[in-house]
Amino acid sequence: MSNIIKEDGDVHYKSTITRRESLKWLGILSASTLIPSIVGCEDSEQVTTIANAVGYSIKGHWPDLTLSPITVKGYGKDPSMIIPPKSPWPKTLTAEQLTLVAVLADILVPRDGHVPSATEVNVPDVVDEWVSAPYERQQSDRLTILSALVWLNDEAKLRFSKAFTGLSTADQLNIIDDIAYQKEDLAEEFTRISRAFSRFRKLVLAAFFCSPEGTKDLGYLGNVPIAGDYPGPTDEAMIHLDKTLYNLGLTLA
Repeated sequence: MSNIIKEDGDVHYKSTITRRESLKWLGILSASTLIPSIVGCEDSEQVTTIANAVGYSIKGHWPDLTLSPITVKGYGKDPSMIIPPKSPWPKTLTAEQLTLVAVLADILVPRDGHVPSATEVNVPDVVDEWVSAPYERQQSDRLTILSALVWLNDEAKLRFSKAFTGLSTADQLNIIDDIAYQKEDLAEEFTRISRAFSRFRKLVLAAFFCSPEGTKDLGYLGNVPIAGDYPGPTDEAMIHLDKTLYNLGLTLA
């Protein structure tokens, strides 16, 4: 069941995990190879305009955001493991922004049979942790993602006179379909938002597949304890190993 609650025309996201759990998930995501790092691809100066984050475009509206830098200290290289901080930094997304993230996340990762949706595994909480963390890699995404959220609301109001979360699913997809992919025939006014949305999509997918449910959906079978004696490699694995060793001029003997 989705964690997006709709009551009396109001839409909001309801988190079902603790701060400790979302921080643990952030750590797993940060160490994951699922989301490519863009550190080193930006200017050395702090990103303060969306032009630095996703590039210039001639046509199309774009929010002119100036965000105050997050200066809270992170865990550092030698964090206290005896008395760890409960909340090392405040989360920065507003309730409205978090709900918009949730709606977008469920569009990208809807429930599919037994596989839960993005909000069912609390992906929005991890996105909030990501853009709030005071580290270079996370902060390089902050302006891009927040600008994308503002753009989506602005575009929804231009097309349908409502905020994005208040639109029907069909109207939401009407907007998303225009920006979802950086295709060759992409309209110029969607260049910046398409790049920003691509980054958001990668973050959502990486967060989902770092969750236990997402990892299971990938078919990953590692980190599973074996009861009893170790059965050894399968016949298929041994055939592959023998062939590889033979090609290298080696044997198991």
